[in-house]
Amino acid sequence: MPVTLHDVAQAAGVSIKTVSNVVRGQGSFSDATRARVDAAIEELGYRPNLAARGLRSGRLGVISLIVPDIRNPYFAELADAVMTAAAAHDLLVLLEQSRGDRDVELELLRGNRTQMVDGILFSVLGLVDGGPELPEGIPNPVVVLGEPVPGWATDHVTMRNAEGAQAAVRHLLDDGRTRIAALGALHGRRTGTAALRLAGYRQALADAGIGYDPALVVDVGVWSRSAGAEGTRRLVRAGDFDGLLAFNDAMALGAMRVLEDSGRKVPADVAVVGFDDIDETRYSVPALSTVKPALEDIAATAVAYLIDRIGRADAGPPRAHRAGVELLVRESSSALSRR
Repeated sequence: MPVTLHDVAQAAGVSIKTVSNVVRGQGSFSDATRARVDAAIEELGYRPNLAARGLRSGRLGVISLIVPDIRNPYFAELADAVMTAAAAHDLLVLLEQSRGDRDVELELLRGNRTQMVDGILFSVLGLVDGGPELPEGIPNPVVVLGEPVPGWATDHVTMRNAEGAQAAVRHLLDDGRTRIAALGALHGRRTGTAALRLAGYRQALADAGIGYDPALVVDVGVWSRSAGAEGTRRLVRAGDFDGLLAFNDAMALGAMRVLEDSGRKVPADVAVVGFDDIDETRYSVPALSTVKPALEDIAATAVAYLIDRIGRADAGPPRAHRAGVELLVRESSSALSRR
């Protein structure tokens, strides 16, 4: 038979109410009482009945995280950070992927599976252009991971995208690079991550008195290694460049392989900087310079915002948080490595 709160209370020598308070992290009890209850839970192997808890409280203790593609290393690391942040609040995370498809994103926001969760963390891609009809029919509170979506007044948590791109380009300029390419632009987009990183790239060039050359900017629809490789092949065929900012690390890793295959050494011939600081960047050859976002801050803030919204219609106006970024200079753009 399953272990019950009554069994734990008897083993710990406390009331059922006290055990319930310790399990939920609510009410008042001493550290010694918590220790006795925790020891009894561990000894008996007690597991809370989440379904019963949901019926009593009206909450399931589950949130969902919607990302475009879990194969993208950044989203895998984001999911890990979100799960860690959620666990600190005794929340489980249901991971969903949309493939960046607008219809799939709408189904995940409005469909039957929303009944399984209390709220949604949403990394938007297909719906990035928004629209006035977007908020209709979404039953759960949503926090957007990324830039605000036009027409949708919701909390959002993002990073300093433009500032990060500016810092990367300034670093390349300071290293003497004058023909700096940008990989990952989406020229049709006025909003979103790609638009902001392109704006930061352009601003850094303008600050240095260097004109914008559209031939050095490559549109990439899907930010993957293969797309980065193909975009770099187009750059190599089109002309000369001595620096490259890839709008994410996966594209930068694909780019470095193509540069090596084409006989261009990194960083001697082309210095490369990525964005996101995925774990693999530390172990690539050469190690990839990158812009590191404060991922734990993004995850913790997004989870906290969502908890504030769950079950509260009066949680106040939409909030915004922009996490910091840090340029990490490694071998792929280091003057020391070039020498």
